[in-house]
Amino acid sequence: MNREHRHVVVGCGGLGSAALYWLARAAGSKDGAVLGLEAHHLGHDRGASQDHSRIIRHAQHQDAYAALAPAAYDTWHDVERVSGQQLVTETGGLVIEDVDARAATDTGTRNMDGYRAVAARHGTELEELDAKGVTARWPQFRLGGSEQALYQRKSGIVDARRANATHIALARGHGAHVEEDTPVRALHPTRDHVEVVTDDEVYRAEHVVVTADARTNEILTGVGRELPLTVLQEQVTYYATPNLLDFSPENFPVFMWHGAENFYGFPVYGEVATKLGQHMGGHEVTADSRTFEADPLRRKRQEEFLADHVPGFGGPELYTKTCLYTIPPDQHFIIDTVPEAPNVHVAVGAGHAFKFASLIGRILAELATAGRSRHPIDTFTLDRPALLDPRFGRQFHV
Repeated sequence: MNREHRHVVVGCGGLGSAALYWLARAAGSKDGAVLGLEAHHLGHDRGASQDHSRIIRHAQHQDAYAALAPAAYDTWHDVERVSGQQLVTETGGLVIEDVDARAATDTGTRNMDGYRAVAARHGTELEELDAKGVTARWPQFRLGGSEQALYQRKSGIVDARRANATHIALARGHGAHVEEDTPVRALHPTRDHVEVVTDDEVYRAEHVVVTADARTNEILTGVGRELPLTVLQEQVTYYATPNLLDFSPENFPVFMWHGAENFYGFPVYGEVATKLGQHMGGHEVTADSRTFEADPLRRKRQEEFLADHVPGFGGPELYTKTCLYTIPPDQHFIIDTVPEAPNVHVAVGAGHAFKFASLIGRILAELATAGRSRHPIDTFTLDRPALLDPRFGRQFHV
């Protein structure tokens, strides 16, 4: 077993598998230069990166993400080009807001005005629709008249499971090794390397990338940095709709619904079923205390929403899956080098990173190899007030 590596990636989910690939690609196919350590088996369902589909979109309500969106698309297309795998499927995407239901709710910029303003600043093409305009184009929706919508034609689906597997396969093709079922117990930075401690080995790395999501603080204990992270147990449900043609990707877009509760939905993809989830609001857990049991209240909310607004979308429940969101107080990503240990780099996806996963992996590779990134990541630093000032408090806009 080679214990000396140029780079070690801790956690090989969405962000970690991407970092592994981009680091191995930068290493120039040097066998063993890059090592990935995964606490469970690859593709496991204990974190945030399993399942088939995630929404990818140019439409954003915050400048930091709109600035990264074009590069995220370009990066996914680069991975598709070198792998021959289709990872992004464009379906078009709707943001629908029930204006009456949202009137008394503080949503920050997560509203129609926020999307419009950011789109104008970044040159993102949006089409505005009223309720009649939505139902004329997509009669699958049932709207009451108080809704407004924004349509972005390049929105769609990024295939999470296939993307992770593709990143791992490409990384191995560039000489990377992956050790599964190998939890990391500690990091010990020294002057010129980092010791990575597992149950059976101590590896030495020039640089370590931590993409451990809900276990981030466990991994960073020996580095002298603890982050104010909240872990939530979220869930999505697949419905065996009988209306397959109506809800095929060619005939129905991905959508986000902002109302009394917030939902997001997918056409038939990955399974012969539609998929719906409620945005945020899950129970606070830890990586060890989480369960795999669905919340019946959230299941009921989803069923009521579908009966009211997208009745043909539903059907017998195929299954409900739980996952974890690991969220800083301001709900922004973390992508940075640890000041106390300049050869340790960390990323936390804040529950909404998969659309950017390959780009974030590329950025982490830049931090580890060049010490800086060419992409705008100042919003995501470790020295921002939300991570340093305990008075900041949670600012989750759901």
